[in-house]
Amino acid sequence: MIRIGRRQFTAGLGASLLATPLLQFLGGEARAAAPLARRLIVFFTPNGTVHRLWRPTGTETSFSFPAGGMLEPLNRHLANLLVCEGLDFLEVDNHEAGMANMLTGGGTAQSTSGGLSVDQFLARKVGQSSRFQSLEFGVQTSPWGATRSTRMCYTAPGVFASPEDNPRNAFLRLFGALGGDSTVADKQLRRRKSMLDLVRGEMSDLSQRVGAEEKRKLEQHLEALRQTERGLTEPVALPGCPSATAPVAMDAMANANFPAVGRAQTDLMVSALACGMTRVASLQWSHTVAPQVFTWAGVSEAHHELSHKDDANTAGLADFVKSERWFAEQFAYLLDSLKSRPDLEGGGSMLDSTLVLWAKELGDSRLHNCRSVPFILAGGSNCYFRFGRYLRYSGAAHQKLLTSVCHALGVPLDTFGDASKSSGPLDGLV
Repeated sequence: MIRIGRRQFTAGLGASLLATPLLQFLGGEARAAAPLARRLIVFFTPNGTVHRLWRPTGTETSFSFPAGGMLEPLNRHLANLLVCEGLDFLEVDNHEAGMANMLTGGGTAQSTSGGLSVDQFLARKVGQSSRFQSLEFGVQTSPWGATRSTRMCYTAPGVFASPEDNPRNAFLRLFGALGGDSTVADKQLRRRKSMLDLVRGEMSDLSQRVGAEEKRKLEQHLEALRQTERGLTEPVALPGCPSATAPVAMDAMANANFPAVGRAQTDLMVSALACGMTRVASLQWSHTVAPQVFTWAGVSEAHHELSHKDDANTAGLADFVKSERWFAEQFAYLLDSLKSRPDLEGGGSMLDSTLVLWAKELGDSRLHNCRSVPFILAGGSNCYFRFGRYLRYSGAAHQKLLTSVCHALGVPLDTFGDASKSSGPLDGLV
């Protein structure tokens, strides 16, 4: 019965994937067919920005990032970028609310998106046949626990998809063992399956004795367990995928190791996508109100504190720019990695067919608002959108961007998130 349901689902999804690029009316105009992205990456960095030091100069199709600005490290990738300025989180402000709305668009259980974050919504649509429906990588996201301030991915309203902060644990989940001892790997696999069986049994029993709301949440956790079990039993990688190297052992929560953890997680994420383990992944750098001190960039105050320095504090503002430039370098490294890896499924590079969304939870960091929140899209020739452009909007709802991201992955819908805030995709991306 389960297999039949999956076939029916896949058949219906396949029809929508074929139909979406052929005919879709946007503002009364028919849009020509455009190749769909095969994969999605969400890349998050915290604490908003200072717009005049973030934005590029130039026109829509001829722009660059000024010397000394936050995004100057991205100049070598201009042809692969869509820089979007002027998108608002409507009726939302401050850190926690911004974090909760950034990828959900304020959706509820009654919304078309079901209150899921855009990555988890798309994972259920395009990731059903993958070994992992989605993968969430984190860089020191959890020292303060799992709260609305520290989580961006939602599998249901109020239910987090928490990222893995330890690269060694992420490697074990992906590849089964840190060494080449197949006996050890087999023992680890049996132990994990046994633990999953125990937890599943306990949760199934509990679900018979709780109310409707608690039962719904337990069902979400059971689904997560099923996905975990699938990851233990299906093939590790596509044929021809190079073997990955286990990350070195380190304290993943030590401030000084923030760069090394992030680099290891980036490499693992790209390997998992390139090897066909998943089609949807996210990389979350810290969380809103990030406490990390970027000592490796010559900075001595925490990132969150620096994000609130006003123009009169020239030294503090300069240190915030250094920190944001460092994040831009990490985004550039991710794009470099995708460009350097072949797409084993469709030819070309991974960047040609992978849509990357760089998201933040605040607009102006000094005002604690969610107006003109900066977003950058990146991708290549098979990612639906037209890249190499700088687009300026005036208060457009960010739900429109989330809707467009769904369209780019071949999932048609009118609105993502709170339908009362907006409808339709974001103009100008295609």
